[in-house]
Amino acid sequence: MILQPAKRASEASLRAVAVAARVGRNQFSTSSAISESLVTVEKVVDHESQSQGVYKVVLNAPDKMNALTVAMGDEFVAHIDELASRPDLRAVVLTGAGRAFSAGGDLAWLQKRVEHPSGAANAQIMKSFYRRFLGPIRQLPVPCVAAINGHAVGAGACVSLACDLRVMSRTAKFGLNFVQLGLTPGMGGTHFLPRVVGDQAAALMLLTGDLLDAAQAREFGLVLRVADSGADTVADALDIAARISRASPAAVRHVTRTLRSRQDVGLDQSLLLEATGQGVAYHEADIAEGLLAVRSKRAPVFPDFGGPPAQ
Repeated sequence: MILQPAKRASEASLRAVAVAARVGRNQFSTSSAISESLVTVEKVVDHESQSQGVYKVVLNAPDKMNALTVAMGDEFVAHIDELASRPDLRAVVLTGAGRAFSAGGDLAWLQKRVEHPSGAANAQIMKSFYRRFLGPIRQLPVPCVAAINGHAVGAGACVSLACDLRVMSRTAKFGLNFVQLGLTPGMGGTHFLPRVVGDQAAALMLLTGDLLDAAQAREFGLVLRVADSGADTVADALDIAARISRASPAAVRHVTRTLRSRQDVGLDQSLLLEATGQGVAYHEADIAEGLLAVRSKRAPVFPDFGGPPAQ
């Protein structure tokens, strides 16, 4: 397979240089953006299977475990909008750079939400934040396969849930740990998770905030396959995308639209409820304790409901 750089989708994308990398079972020649771009796009050409129209999108902030930010969201929107307009587009693989898919929301940005005086304003900020990532995925006219190459946590896990298909590395963890931060879930987690794993498994994951290993994720039906490494996970996702690309593009687009039409019923209401809940939670004592616990690398100790903050 050969990966070729896609047409530049934002001014943040700088010049590319050619590098070689072995990914799983396949040999790739890759053009990677050596820049400050927070999202990169590459076109994949598979000479062996004659697949075409497959693009790989990478969340590219490996030093921060691909934490989601407004700046990353803006680049994501620009890239996916440009991809969606391409007549040759047949499938997309979404993954993360480095050792994580995405560790979730940026903690410094969450701290700013805590310090913001208005719950109503925070709710609007959160809803806009969700849409930067969920909107482009759900509006793609072709399937999006999430290659969970490393940990997918919190909002990062939710982004993968918005994709049509998921594969996961054996070394990765998956979870919606919002309640462990003193925060209600967001980024569509309460909407998509029950549709993927069922109400009871979703309730268990959302109410405990537990992280699942790859075997548990597959048992719950979160992922189709488990690969031995992050590189093999990307290779598996590209294989699925290549198989999709060889099918009728008109039929694939129609099936994708039909499947999502059922999955997206009630999505706007779910996002509104999540954003409102997070807007309230940012002004509770629990979120302050949760963020402090993360910074202190300890388990949180939450006070009783309505009680004084824990000492």
